[in-house]
Amino acid sequence: MITSYDNKRIKNVVSLCEKSKARKEQDAFVIEGIKLFEEAPDSAIKEVFVAESFSYKSEKLDRMPVEVVKDDVFKKMTDTLTPQGILCVVKKSFYKLEDLIKSKETPLFIVLEKLQDPGNLGTIMRTAEGAGVTAVIMSNDTVDIYNPKTVRSTMGSIFRVPFVYTDDLKKAIDALKEAGVTCYAAHLKGTKDCYSYDYKKPTAFFIGNEGNGLSEEISNLADTYIKIPMGGKLESLNASVSAAILMYETRRQRGF
Repeated sequence: MITSYDNKRIKNVVSLCEKSKARKEQDAFVIEGIKLFEEAPDSAIKEVFVAESFSYKSEKLDRMPVEVVKDDVFKKMTDTLTPQGILCVVKKSFYKLEDLIKSKETPLFIVLEKLQDPGNLGTIMRTAEGAGVTAVIMSNDTVDIYNPKTVRSTMGSIFRVPFVYTDDLKKAIDALKEAGVTCYAAHLKGTKDCYSYDYKKPTAFFIGNEGNGLSEEISNLADTYIKIPMGGKLESLNASVSAAILMYETRRQRGF
Protein backbone atom coordinates (compact mmCIF):
# COMPACT_ATOMS: atom_id res chain seq x y z
CA MET A 1 0.00 0.00 0.00
CA ILE A 2 1.24 3.48 -0.88
CA THR A 3 1.19 5.69 2.21
CA SER A 4 3.15 8.76 1.14
CA TYR A 5 2.23 11.59 -1.20
CA ASP A 6 5.93 11.79 -2.10
CA ASN A 7 5.71 8.46 -3.92
CA LYS A 8 6.86 8.89 -7.54
CA ARG A 9 3.82 7.12 -8.99
CA ILE A 10 1.45 9.33 -7.02
CA LYS A 11 3.25 12.47 -8.14
CA ASN A 12 3.08 11.27 -11.73
CA VAL A 13 -0.70 10.84 -11.53
CA VAL A 14 -1.02 14.39 -10.19
CA SER A 15 1.19 15.66 -13.01
CA LEU A 16 -0.97 13.88 -15.61
CA CYS A 17 -4.09 15.44 -14.10
CA GLU A 18 -2.70 18.95 -14.00
CA LYS A 19 -0.38 19.26 -16.99
CA SER A 20 -1.18 18.85 -20.67
CA LYS A 21 2.57 18.68 -21.32
CA ALA A 22 2.90 15.58 -19.13
CA ARG A 23 0.00 13.92 -20.93
CA LYS A 24 1.64 14.62 -24.30
CA GLU A 25 5.03 13.36 -23.18
CA GLN A 26 3.63 10.09 -21.81
CA ASP A 27 0.75 9.60 -24.28
CA ALA A 28 -1.41 8.91 -21.24
CA PHE A 29 -4.15 10.50 -19.18
CA VAL A 30 -6.13 9.90 -15.98
CA ILE A 31 -9.70 8.68 -15.55
CA GLU A 32 -11.60 8.69 -12.27
CA GLY A 33 -14.64 6.83 -11.03
CA ILE A 34 -16.26 3.44 -11.45
CA LYS A 35 -18.12 4.19 -14.69
CA LEU A 36 -15.05 5.33 -16.62
CA PHE A 37 -13.01 2.44 -15.22
CA GLU A 38 -15.58 -0.09 -16.41
CA GLU A 39 -15.85 1.52 -19.85
CA ALA A 40 -12.13 1.89 -20.53
CA PRO A 41 -10.74 -0.90 -22.74
CA ASP A 42 -8.63 -3.30 -20.71
CA SER A 43 -5.77 -2.95 -23.18
CA ALA A 44 -5.65 0.82 -22.63
CA ILE A 45 -5.33 0.74 -18.84
CA LYS A 46 -1.75 1.12 -17.62
CA GLU A 47 -2.23 1.52 -13.85
CA VAL A 48 -5.12 1.22 -11.39
CA PHE A 49 -5.14 2.97 -8.02
CA VAL A 50 -7.82 2.48 -5.36
CA ALA A 51 -8.32 4.11 -1.98
CA GLU A 52 -7.79 1.98 1.10
CA SER A 53 -11.51 2.24 1.95
CA PHE A 54 -12.68 1.42 -1.60
CA SER A 55 -15.07 -1.55 -1.50
CA TYR A 56 -16.35 -1.90 -5.08
CA LYS A 57 -15.99 -5.37 -6.62
CA SER A 58 -16.12 -6.42 -10.26
CA GLU A 59 -14.70 -9.04 -12.61
CA LYS A 60 -12.74 -6.38 -14.42
CA LEU A 61 -11.15 -5.12 -11.23
CA ASP A 62 -10.24 -8.67 -10.25
CA ARG A 63 -8.17 -9.18 -13.40
CA MET A 64 -6.27 -5.90 -13.06
CA PRO A 65 -3.11 -5.28 -11.04
CA VAL A 66 -4.28 -2.79 -8.41
CA GLU A 67 -2.29 -0.45 -6.20
CA VAL A 68 -3.95 0.41 -2.88
CA VAL A 69 -3.42 3.96 -1.64
CA LYS A 70 -3.97 5.38 1.82
CA ASP A 71 -7.23 7.38 1.86
CA ASP A 72 -5.73 10.78 2.63
CA VAL A 73 -3.09 10.33 -0.08
CA PHE A 74 -5.74 9.24 -2.60
CA LYS A 75 -7.74 12.41 -1.98
CA LYS A 76 -4.69 14.52 -2.80
CA MET A 77 -4.10 12.76 -6.13
CA THR A 78 -7.64 13.18 -7.50
CA ASP A 79 -9.19 16.02 -9.46
CA THR A 80 -12.68 15.68 -7.91
CA LEU A 81 -14.11 16.99 -4.66
CA THR A 82 -15.82 13.71 -3.81
CA PRO A 83 -13.68 10.93 -5.31
CA GLN A 84 -15.23 7.49 -5.71
CA GLY A 85 -12.02 5.77 -4.68
CA ILE A 86 -10.67 4.54 -8.00
CA LEU A 87 -8.57 6.12 -10.74
CA CYS A 88 -6.50 4.81 -13.62
CA VAL A 89 -3.71 5.90 -15.91
CA VAL A 90 -4.84 5.16 -19.46
CA LYS A 91 -3.12 5.14 -22.84
CA LYS A 92 -4.23 7.75 -25.34
CA SER A 93 -6.03 6.75 -28.52
CA PHE A 94 -4.72 7.79 -31.93
CA TYR A 95 -6.69 8.04 -35.17
CA LYS A 96 -5.74 9.06 -38.71
CA LEU A 97 -7.97 11.51 -40.55
CA GLU A 98 -7.58 9.69 -43.87
CA ASP A 99 -8.81 6.46 -42.29
CA LEU A 100 -11.78 8.18 -40.68
CA ILE A 101 -12.83 9.79 -43.96
CA LYS A 102 -12.96 6.34 -45.55
CA SER A 103 -14.58 4.59 -42.59
CA LYS A 104 -18.22 5.11 -43.67
CA GLU A 105 -20.05 5.57 -46.94
CA THR A 106 -22.05 8.45 -45.49
CA PRO A 107 -19.91 9.97 -42.76
CA LEU A 108 -20.83 12.78 -40.39
CA PHE A 109 -18.07 14.98 -39.00
CA ILE A 110 -18.02 17.72 -36.39
CA VAL A 111 -15.23 20.24 -36.95
CA LEU A 112 -14.30 22.37 -33.93
CA GLU A 113 -12.24 25.54 -34.03
CA LYS A 114 -10.67 26.91 -30.85
CA LEU A 115 -13.25 25.57 -28.38
CA GLN A 116 -11.99 26.44 -24.89
CA ASP A 117 -14.52 25.04 -22.43
CA PRO A 118 -13.79 21.47 -21.24
CA GLY A 119 -17.46 20.84 -20.52
CA ASN A 120 -18.50 21.90 -24.01
CA LEU A 121 -16.04 19.54 -25.66
CA GLY A 122 -16.99 16.66 -23.38
CA THR A 123 -20.69 17.23 -24.05
CA ILE A 124 -20.10 17.35 -27.81
CA MET A 125 -18.25 14.02 -27.64
CA ARG A 126 -21.05 12.46 -25.61
CA THR A 127 -23.72 13.78 -27.98
CA ALA A 128 -21.67 12.71 -30.99
CA GLU A 129 -21.84 9.12 -29.84
CA GLY A 130 -25.60 9.27 -29.46
CA ALA A 131 -26.03 10.87 -32.88
CA GLY A 132 -23.74 8.43 -34.68
CA VAL A 133 -21.02 10.91 -35.61
CA THR A 134 -18.10 9.40 -37.52
CA ALA A 135 -15.44 11.58 -35.88
CA VAL A 136 -14.72 14.93 -34.23
CA ILE A 137 -11.96 17.01 -35.84
CA MET A 138 -10.34 19.77 -33.78
CA SER A 139 -7.89 22.59 -34.30
CA ASN A 140 -4.79 22.19 -32.14
CA ASP A 141 -5.77 25.23 -30.08
CA THR A 142 -8.99 23.54 -28.97
CA VAL A 143 -9.07 22.56 -25.28
CA ASP A 144 -7.27 19.33 -24.43
CA ILE A 145 -9.72 16.44 -24.67
CA TYR A 146 -7.67 14.63 -22.01
CA ASN A 147 -8.27 17.40 -19.47
CA PRO A 148 -9.88 15.57 -16.50
CA LYS A 149 -12.99 17.78 -16.67
CA THR A 150 -13.42 17.00 -20.37
CA VAL A 151 -12.89 13.30 -19.81
CA ARG A 152 -15.59 13.23 -17.11
CA SER A 153 -17.98 15.17 -19.33
CA THR A 154 -17.68 12.59 -22.10
CA MET A 155 -19.20 9.94 -19.79
CA GLY A 156 -17.11 7.28 -21.53
CA SER A 157 -17.62 8.45 -25.11
CA ILE A 158 -13.94 9.35 -25.29
CA PHE A 159 -13.30 5.62 -25.68
CA ARG A 160 -15.81 5.17 -28.50
CA VAL A 161 -15.95 8.34 -30.62
CA PRO A 162 -12.90 8.81 -32.87
CA PHE A 163 -11.27 12.24 -32.78
CA VAL A 164 -8.33 14.03 -34.35
CA TYR A 165 -6.38 17.17 -33.50
CA THR A 166 -4.81 18.87 -36.49
CA ASP A 167 -2.07 21.47 -36.88
CA ASP A 168 -3.72 22.62 -40.10
CA LEU A 169 -7.51 22.76 -39.87
CA LYS A 170 -7.77 24.20 -43.37
CA LYS A 171 -5.89 21.23 -44.80
CA ALA A 172 -8.15 18.82 -42.91
CA ILE A 173 -11.25 20.54 -44.27
CA ASP A 174 -9.81 20.43 -47.79
CA ALA A 175 -9.39 16.66 -47.34
CA LEU A 176 -13.05 16.35 -46.33
CA LYS A 177 -14.19 18.32 -49.37
CA GLU A 178 -11.99 16.31 -51.70
CA ALA A 179 -13.69 13.18 -50.37
CA GLY A 180 -17.10 14.56 -51.29
CA VAL A 181 -18.14 15.78 -47.84
CA THR A 182 -20.44 18.81 -47.90
CA CYS A 183 -19.34 21.34 -45.27
CA TYR A 184 -21.71 23.61 -43.37
CA ALA A 185 -20.70 26.48 -41.10
CA ALA A 186 -22.99 27.36 -38.21
CA HIS A 187 -22.95 31.12 -38.83
CA LEU A 188 -25.05 34.21 -38.15
CA LYS A 189 -24.72 35.11 -41.85
CA GLY A 190 -26.64 32.01 -42.86
CA THR A 191 -29.62 32.88 -45.07
CA LYS A 192 -31.53 29.65 -44.45
CA ASP A 193 -32.11 27.75 -41.24
CA CYS A 194 -30.45 24.43 -40.52
CA TYR A 195 -33.64 22.48 -41.24
CA SER A 196 -33.66 23.51 -44.91
CA TYR A 197 -30.82 21.26 -46.06
CA ASP A 198 -30.32 17.61 -46.91
CA TYR A 199 -27.82 15.92 -44.57
CA LYS A 200 -28.34 12.38 -45.86
CA LYS A 201 -25.16 12.79 -47.90
CA PRO A 202 -21.63 12.96 -46.42
CA THR A 203 -21.72 15.97 -44.10
CA ALA A 204 -19.52 18.08 -41.84
CA PHE A 205 -20.55 20.87 -39.48
CA PHE A 206 -18.16 23.64 -38.36
CA ILE A 207 -18.55 24.92 -34.79
CA GLY A 208 -16.50 27.87 -33.58
CA ASN A 209 -15.11 29.34 -30.39
CA GLU A 210 -17.60 30.03 -27.58
CA GLY A 211 -16.95 33.76 -27.57
CA ASN A 212 -15.91 34.61 -31.12
CA GLY A 213 -17.47 31.91 -33.26
CA LEU A 214 -15.70 30.67 -36.38
CA SER A 215 -12.79 32.59 -37.83
CA GLU A 216 -13.33 34.14 -41.25
CA GLU A 217 -10.69 31.83 -42.72
CA ILE A 218 -12.44 28.65 -41.59
CA SER A 219 -16.01 29.79 -42.17
CA ASN A 220 -15.08 30.76 -45.74
CA LEU A 221 -14.14 27.14 -46.40
CA ALA A 222 -17.71 25.99 -45.86
CA ASP A 223 -19.90 25.17 -48.84
CA THR A 224 -22.87 26.76 -47.09
CA TYR A 225 -23.63 28.96 -44.08
CA ILE A 226 -26.53 27.72 -41.98
CA LYS A 227 -28.26 29.30 -39.03
CA ILE A 228 -30.12 27.85 -36.10
CA PRO A 229 -33.45 29.65 -35.63
CA MET A 230 -33.68 31.48 -32.30
CA GLY A 231 -36.35 33.51 -30.60
CA GLY A 232 -35.97 36.39 -28.18
CA LYS A 233 -32.90 38.61 -28.32
CA LEU A 234 -30.32 35.82 -28.48
CA GLU A 235 -27.38 36.22 -30.83
CA SER A 236 -26.08 32.68 -30.43
CA LEU A 237 -26.44 29.38 -28.59
CA ASN A 238 -23.94 27.47 -26.51
CA ALA A 239 -21.45 25.65 -28.75
CA SER A 240 -22.40 22.20 -27.49
CA VAL A 241 -26.12 22.97 -27.86
CA SER A 242 -25.59 24.17 -31.43
CA ALA A 243 -23.62 21.05 -32.27
CA ALA A 244 -26.28 18.84 -30.71
CA ILE A 245 -29.08 20.42 -32.76
CA LEU A 246 -27.15 19.87 -36.00
CA MET A 247 -26.06 16.34 -35.14
CA TYR A 248 -29.55 15.22 -34.22
CA GLU A 249 -31.20 16.86 -37.21
CA THR A 250 -28.81 14.81 -39.33
CA ARG A 251 -29.66 11.68 -37.34
CA ARG A 252 -33.38 12.41 -37.78
CA GLN A 253 -33.02 12.77 -41.52
CA ARG A 254 -30.98 9.59 -41.82
CA GLY A 255 -33.31 7.65 -39.56
CA PHE A 256 -32.95 6.48 -36.01
